[in-house]
Formats: sequence, C-alpha cells, structure tokens
Amino acid sequence: MKAAIYTFGCKVNQYESRVMAEALAQNGYTVIDGKEDADIYIVNSCTVTAEADRKTRQRLHKLRREHPDAILVLTGCMTQAFPEDAAKLPEVDIIIGNKNNDRLIELLDAFSKNGKQIVAIEPHRTGDRFVPCVVHNYDERTRAIVKIQDGCNRFCSYCIIPYSRGRVRSKPLDILQQEIRTIAANGYKEVVLVGINLSSYGQDIGCSFPDAVAAACGVDGIERVRLGSLEPDHLTDDVIERLAVLDKLCPQFHISLQSGCDKTLRAMNRHYTAAEFRALCDNLRTHFNDCTLTTDVMVGFCGETDEDFAESLRFVQEIGFEKLHVFPYSVRAGTKAASMPDHLSKKVKEERAAQMLAAGEALRQQFFHTRIGKKERVLLESMRKDGYAFGYTANYTPVLLKTAAKSGSLIDVLITDFTDEAVIAVTIE
Repeated sequence: MKAAIYTFGCKVNQYESRVMAEALAQNGYTVIDGKEDADIYIVNSCTVTAEADRKTRQRLHKLRREHPDAILVLTGCMTQAFPEDAAKLPEVDIIIGNKNNDRLIELLDAFSKNGKQIVAIEPHRTGDRFVPCVVHNYDERTRAIVKIQDGCNRFCSYCIIPYSRGRVRSKPLDILQQEIRTIAANGYKEVVLVGINLSSYGQDIGCSFPDAVAAACGVDGIERVRLGSLEPDHLTDDVIERLAVLDKLCPQFHISLQSGCDKTLRAMNRHYTAAEFRALCDNLRTHFNDCTLTTDVMVGFCGETDEDFAESLRFVQEIGFEKLHVFPYSVRAGTKAASMPDHLSKKVKEERAAQMLAAGEALRQQFFHTRIGKKERVLLESMRKDGYAFGYTANYTPVLLKTAAKSGSLIDVLITDFTDEAVIAVTIE
C-alpha cells in the first residue's frame, strides 16, 4: 500500500513525520510524496495558532473529497491539545496524538480489519519519558534534523504548546549519539538539534544541554552542528562557556525574544527582561567569532500600546539581529492570554507587523553588505533553475554561486555581492 504524509509546523513535526515514514517503509508500505494517489494519507498537524488548525481541517476536507476510499489519519499537536474536537472529525479514520505516533502501524492494521473509526489519543502525564525515536536517512536533504527534546514547562500566556506537548523530556545521550553516528555514516555533514524547548534538554535525566551538543560534536564525520530555537534564560554564562569550546558548533543562535518591552514580556509570562536579553546577545557575540543572532518577535499582544511597540522596535534595531521572524499576536483558545483584556484590532496588528518586518529587512540587508569580501565555507543544498547553486555558511548566511559541485559538498567561496535574499559568491580555487 502507498502512504503519503503531509506535515504542518515546526522541525520537530518534520522529524516525527520522518520517523513515521521509516516505520511505514520497514513494515512494507511505500511512502510517496503525495503527487500520485495513495492508499493512506497521514496529516501531522500543528496547533500553535487557530490558523494552523484551520489549515489542517482544510487539508483533511480536501483529501477526503479527492480520495474518498483512502485511509485518512490525523496526528500531531492539534489532536493532542484538543482531543475532543479532533474526535468529532467524521472524515478521519484514525485519530492519534503526537505522544503515540509509534502505534501508527498497529492502528492501520486494526482499521484495515474492521473499518471502524479509531480514536487513540493518549494524554501527556507528568513523569513521562522521552518516546524512543530515531531517523536513519533524510532522502535528498543535505542536513539532518535530530529531535533530542520534547515538551515545555514554561506556560507563556499566549502559548498552547505545553498542553499539546507535555512536560520536558530528553533523549538519552547514548541514543542521541548513536543516531548521529548512523547519520554520519549515511554521508551527512551537518546535523540540526531540535526540540520543543531545546535548551531545557537534560532537566529530566540528570544532564545538561551542553552535554547533548558536545555528544553531537563528538561524532566523526559530522562537520557542523547547528541548534534550533533557544530560550534566552537557559543560556547562562556557564552554558555559553561550555558551548564556545566546541569547534563544530555553528556560530548561529536563534533566540526567542517575542518583545523588547519589559511590560509586554511580563504579560507574556516570559522569564527575562530586555536588559538581560541584551546582555546575552553581547555575551554570545563575545564568545563566538562571526556570530549571527536571529529571533522571533510578536507584535500586537494584549495591551501593547504604541509606546510599548516603539520600545520593542527600538530594541530590535539596537540589537541588530541578522534576521527576524515577525508574528502578529493570534488569540489561541485554551491559553491565559485568550481571556486577557485589551485585545488589539487586526488592523493595528498588521500595521505593526509591517513596521517590524521592514526594520528586519533593513537589518538583513545591512548584514549582507558586511559579508562582502569575506571568505567562507558553504554547504551546498540545491541547484536552482537559474543555474545558481544555493547553500549556507556556518553562521547561516544564504549563498548563491555558480559551481559544478554537488549538493552536500562543502566548498570555499569569496563573497562578492548580495541580493534581497542572499549573498553572491565565487569559488576559491
């Protein structure tokens, strides 16, 4: 039987979809990309916003309409956070949560025998351990994503994720390192460590986040280790000093800011001040040569005044992030912020998002300009239709160049120019 997987959301979801794909292949299923008809369609949902839920439902309706006889499976964060709502979706044959994706094959077998809808969503519980999961190959990708952590204990006032992912759980170090050894043996040169709250790794198993990064860096054949999104208050002086001695660690850090205004940070239940975040950025730039900092910024949160937004905008410009991800606040049912007063209009949120995006784009172009004349190593990722190869430097600068080298190659280049989307480089002979 043929199976196709549609994935919404973050890199953790992407990793978990790959785990399911390997399980399907190992049990005799043929996994396809969805461009041809399949017998089974699996939708791995995101629920970080109400819009994410809408997109999931839209995809389910479309799949059922176009493939009335196929087996339709829904899993992921939406089912886990809102199990009662998910169970009411009549077009879905098998409904499971992200906690028990490992039952996928078992439940497919059961449905094939009796044809009755199956709802099997197991709730997260305090004390849960990390569900065993490894990925061995990523098809044509040039870097491998490795999930090492799950869950979050933070309960930011706008966020549903602790309800959809449970408490902090960490992959044991020996399993993590063995997985990366397999990835290296399959020819990958770069791994990206990801988690729901990545920098909380180890809290439940008696080790620390730097232990995990060091384990990854210690694998022969891996030349780069990159990190997913990090929480600022976890990056203590000791953590930074331990990370700074790891030569394979890429000097690029995505640190979630959300706001540069202390009043808004308190309302969001974030665990740091703007001054503490600024000190962290200075510390990282001191310890890591050629360091780049990227971040997430939310605008239009409940009660954010014009002055609060202006303060956040100034902060972003002063820090000089190399890239911004900007999000207008979106009401999420089930969170504390949903019942807060002083929600802003859609128009105001969109206007502030546009201003913040413009500031981010200006910072991006300034950063690209500073790269001209620099010699870098680039990991090639793809060949574009216009004849340019595309790849990234260690600090995640996007690069376009003309070369005959293949995807997955590490090559030395000289940066000569830039466009809106990337720097331009030539190979160094």
